[in-house]
Amino acid sequence: MNPRPSGNEVIIVSVCFNSSGVLPAMLASAPPGVPVVLVDNASADAAAIEKIAAAHGAQLIRNTRNRGFGAACNQGAAAADSEFILFLNPDATLAPGAVEALVGAAARYPKAVAMNPRIEDGRSRPRFKHYSVLLPFAARLPRGWPPADCEVPVLTGSALFVRRADFEAVGGFDPAIFLFHEDDDLSLRLKDERGPLMFIRDALVRHQGGRSSARSPEVAALKAWHMGQSRVYAARKHGRPLAFSRALASALAQAASPFAWFSRRKRAKQLAFLKGVMKYRG
Repeated sequence: MNPRPSGNEVIIVSVCFNSSGVLPAMLASAPPGVPVVLVDNASADAAAIEKIAAAHGAQLIRNTRNRGFGAACNQGAAAADSEFILFLNPDATLAPGAVEALVGAAARYPKAVAMNPRIEDGRSRPRFKHYSVLLPFAARLPRGWPPADCEVPVLTGSALFVRRADFEAVGGFDPAIFLFHEDDDLSLRLKDERGPLMFIRDALVRHQGGRSSARSPEVAALKAWHMGQSRVYAARKHGRPLAFSRALASALAQAASPFAWFSRRKRAKQLAFLKGVMKYRG
């Protein structure tokens, strides 16, 4: 068995934005003795989040404005000293033994700097980041979970386990990326500057996906706008060719899809994505 991590080994950091509906399950899944830091990005349900944090003994950092996912993750990481940090979405839950399995994997793979557990969605289907727009097509992996622990080219931020020393050495998340592709960017910097990224098969996290904040046309548009501008910014940062042109082509194709026009939420999302891409047209 893997040893139970003590408080100074692992800290869980979770960024909240109107997340009171999903937070209790995530907090209840945290192993006893593992501190949790919640960073609230000016949620409309901030009072409810404060009560939930107090009920579960979690530390709460409250921002008066939405600072973005990466910047809030950096705040949470700086709130406590630990050997490892687990960035965990508020709509995710840890299976029993998941944190212990990640700590054990870090001991087995001392050169690995960051890891993803095996992640499944609400229907027990595999969720695995097998590609990134910041990487060439040849770097894509097969869909579905790898059959065993292995190195991977990129990690997803929904459940990202990282050695603090390596996270701090690369400067943490890029605060210029408000939302989306911040995990791809961090992954590539960690891999290029510090060491391998790993998939850990025995550690399981369940991630609902898209439930961290309320679902509405307004929230969808906010997220999509940031997705558009982050895609171009991050692709240019990592030297991807035709960063703007490829993002624009994707945005136009999505906006032209007839399926988008049957849903107010989808219309708002696709239009906002196009506007976000156009921010970097120069």
